[in-house]
Formats: sequence, structure tokens, C-alpha cells
Amino acid sequence: MFRPYDISIGNYLVSLARRAVERYLRDRRVMEVPLDAPDERLYRDTYGAFTTIERVVNNRYELRGCIGFPRGQRNVLSTVIQSAVAACCSDPRFKPMTEEELGSVVFEVSVLGPIIEVRSGNPRELLGKVSVGVHGVIVERSIYSGLLLPQVPVEYCWDVEEYLSQACMKAMLPADCWLDPATTIYIYEAQIFREERPGGPAYERDLMKELERCEGAPRPSAPT
Repeated sequence: MFRPYDISIGNYLVSLARRAVERYLRDRRVMEVPLDAPDERLYRDTYGAFTTIERVVNNRYELRGCIGFPRGQRNVLSTVIQSAVAACCSDPRFKPMTEEELGSVVFEVSVLGPIIEVRSGNPRELLGKVSVGVHGVIVERSIYSGLLLPQVPVEYCWDVEEYLSQACMKAMLPADCWLDPATTIYIYEAQIFREERPGGPAYERDLMKELERCEGAPRPSAPT
């Protein structure tokens, strides 16, 4: 299981994402990598990272922006900063954020583990190699690619087949593209930290525990 960091580092990374967005919205400048990181590994580790920003509306989360870098940059700190600024102001699905929104959104940082190609002689064998609640998925074919974070199928109560189909559509490919040998499928794990409330402390998400709510529950609408 990919869990490189404890909750104190998770708190720091989520706080860093918020600080980066606050700085950018105030000064239109991307902050430098800070010198106050609590663990030296954060200056060396080159894990990928995604920042997700969500509105809190009536105790529900609504996506406000999500962008990241699956293969990382010079270190985790730089990747989190860059992904946070991109999530707030460069997600093409949304208008750029404003400073006034900061008090009503929560930040989530997903730290991505190694990306592994899934090989299979029979594409249907993929159904036994991808685990909802464990794996994120990347679909690639030619110039097209699509990535879904491991929390997404849990939030929408998808089974593995639906998950792979949604990843294909994210790549702007046919929903059954995962059955085509010309399509390459990758999996990865992620450690996910989310603010408990806007500006509050972070907690580590347990996706397998969250998945329990899907038993017999109606499935939410798929994301756009």
C-alpha cells in the first residue's frame, strides 16, 4: 500500500496548497518552494500530485477545480504548488477562483505513487487487475489520454467496468476503448489528504471504508 507520509505531512501539504492559491489570488504570483517543510523527503521525493478544490454546499462537496501532474516535477512541494494554482485558475471546466471563495472551499491533495502499465492477453482480465478503492487509472491511445483519481469511482459508486469506461471517456475515446489492445492502461495508488473544513486541519481519506456506503445505495450522477 502506498502511504509514504503521516498526517502531519499531509496537513502541511494541504496547507501548502491553500497558501499557494491565496498567494496567487492576492499577488498573481506563484510562490517559491518554502523552506519550512517538516520533512527533508519533501525536497527529494518526486511523486506526482493533484490538488482538488471543492465547494462545501449544504454539507456536500461540489467540484471547483482539479488539476495535477501524474509524474511529478522537481519535488513534491513544487508539484503541489503548481497543481494548486492550476486547479484554482486553469481548470477549463470552471471560471477562475476569486479570493472571496477561499472561505467556502476545501482543499484536497492526492500524492501519486508509481505508475504501472497493466498488461493482459485478454482485455477482460483487466477487470481483475483494477481495484476500486485502491487504484487510480490512466488510459492512453495515440495522442489521447485520460486520468481518474482513485477517489472518483468511490464517490460515484462505480464498479470496475464502469470505472474503465469513464476513464476512456475522460480520454475522449469510446467507452469500450479499454477492450481494444491498442489502448494502454496504467494503474497507480495515491495517498489522499483533505481539509475537514475550509482552512481546517486535514485528515487522510480511507477509500475502502468510504466504499462501504455504496452497498445497496443509489449511484450519484456521473461527473461532467
